[in-house]
This record gives sequence, structure tokens and C-alpha cells, in this order.
Amino acid sequence: MKLLITGGAGFIGVNAAAHFARTGNSVVVFDNLSRKGSDKNLAWLLAETKSVFVKGDTRNTADLAALFRTHGPFDAVLHCAAQVAVTTSVLNPREDFEINALGTFNLLEAIRAHNSSAALIYSSTNKVYGGMDSVGVVERNGRYEYADLPGGASEEQPLDFHSPYGCSKGAADQYIHDYARIYGLRTVVMRQSCIYGYRQFGVEDQGWVAWFCIALSQGKPLTIYGDGKQVRDVLFVDDLVRLYDLAFSNIGAVAGCVFNVGGGPTNTMSLLELVAILEELTGRKIPVAFDDWRPGDQKVFVADISRAKNLLGWEPQINTRRGVELLYRWVQENATLFGAQPA
Repeated sequence: MKLLITGGAGFIGVNAAAHFARTGNSVVVFDNLSRKGSDKNLAWLLAETKSVFVKGDTRNTADLAALFRTHGPFDAVLHCAAQVAVTTSVLNPREDFEINALGTFNLLEAIRAHNSSAALIYSSTNKVYGGMDSVGVVERNGRYEYADLPGGASEEQPLDFHSPYGCSKGAADQYIHDYARIYGLRTVVMRQSCIYGYRQFGVEDQGWVAWFCIALSQGKPLTIYGDGKQVRDVLFVDDLVRLYDLAFSNIGAVAGCVFNVGGGPTNTMSLLELVAILEELTGRKIPVAFDDWRPGDQKVFVADISRAKNLLGWEPQINTRRGVELLYRWVQENATLFGAQPA
């Protein structure tokens, strides 16, 4: 198929682009290269595959119109272009809105006008559920857990857009979902939990698994915001890309669907548990500082992934311990990408 990936030089986008190009698809990557590390990811992608790169911004309708006129029509679109950090959204909510909400709206209108038959997958977020204050949380064995959701949070969990980031991504999420109902576009929303893996240039505000690996490798200090007992289900990027592939291949069965996507109940990890895994990998004690909780941070998020399993036969294949080791080893082996040698 001919596939467009917006934000295709970002972490998730570049992994998806490489996968689809290597499996015989024609891939066009659209990116403004504003994200740290995106230029390095793009250089790697173009050296490894025959992907085509188009520089542009989803906030610019002229860029999108030219993209579809020149390179379309596409069989499928994977929309990964985004502002990705809650803290950044608090500091600059207008830019966050323009990238996430307006940029997504512009893309939908471009697809509706130029390429309405394309399958569209949106890389959404679990932050659309907010703090989930109505869901009981307990502390067990040094970590937070849901009191009564052993399978995790389902897609029926009420939406609660907490933080500007939650509002902008949530608005985009709902536009994507509604364009399937109102205009008949073949859209799928993936509400993703913590995704981690190769070619992730994590920073302290976003991409916490990668950031811990990078900071440790570079000898930088680690800070935990909150008490470190907060838990996420984590999903290695290869497993996520495999889900994208399955959704595109079965778009007739899943168009209009929303999926909660993460490691699920069997692949959860607290921040303190991540530190313990890294101490095991390095064979040394890791000093950690603590600071105040950040706005919009959930004590727990674990996705109920049963809908993806039931409709697409998908479930994670890379467990938490193995995934952290793969990422840490990759960071160690690619120290020059981060501007320094390993500590």
C-alpha cells in the first residue's frame, strides 16, 4: 500500500515508517523536524529504506494540500504528528492546541477533500481519561494499583480532558472518531499508554523510560516527580507498530473503532521498579532525587487491551524486563546520538 505518516521522523513515526517500508509498502514521511532527534531519525530512515520525505507542518493547510496533490492519493495515513508533553502544554497552551487539535483538524479536512478513501489511524493518548478520580486506587506492595479494575481501564471509561495536552489530544481524538460517523472516513483511534523503544530521544518531561536510560547512560541526575510508586502499563514500540499493521490490514472490521493500547495488566511498571531494573542491568546503585507531583499525572494507568485482542488477535510479545533491556542496550550502543559517550 501507499502510506503517509505524519510526524514520521519522530519516535513512533520513524519506527512505523521503517517497518512499513521494509515490508514492501511505499512510505511518505511528513514532518517539520521540530522534535529533538527527528533529524537523526530521518537520516537513519532514508539511509535504511526507500521512504520519501516531505517537509511540512500540519498547522499549514497549504502544506497539506500540496502533500496530497503531489504525493497522493494514499491507501492509508498514520497520524503521529503532535506536541507530546503535558508540561509543555501548560507552558504554551496555544501552541499545544494548534499542533494537536488544529493540526489534526486540518489533516482530516485534507483527507476529506483529497483522499476520502484512505484508512486513518490516530496516535492518541490515555490522557484523554484524565486523573480517573472516580476509580479507586490502592497502594499494594510499594506501588499504586486500581482497586477494582483487574483488567485495566476500558474504552468505556469516561473522558476527562485534564491539562491543555489532554484537551488538545482529546479534541483531536473526538474529531477523528466523529469523522468516521459523520463523513464515513475509515478512522481508528489508538489511545496509547506509555510507548518506549528504539530511536526514542526521551526528555525529562516526556518519554520517561527512555529518559531514565539516556540519563543513566550519560551520567545525568535522575528526578522522580511524585513518590515513584505511580504505575503505567508499558508497551515496546515494535508491538505497537504490529498493531498498526493489523488495523490497516483489517480496516473494514475496525473502521470507526477506538482502542486502548498498552502493555495491559501483565506489563506494568512503577518508576521505582524501572530504577530497580536499571540497577540490575548496570550492577550499581542509582541515586534518585524526588520532586513534587506534576499536573495531570495519574497515579495509575493500565489499559484494558481486550478489544484489540478480540478484534485483531493482538497482544504484546515483548515483556517489560526484556523491553527495558533492549532499550538500555540500544542507548548504550548509540551514545553518539545523544551527544556524549557512555558514562
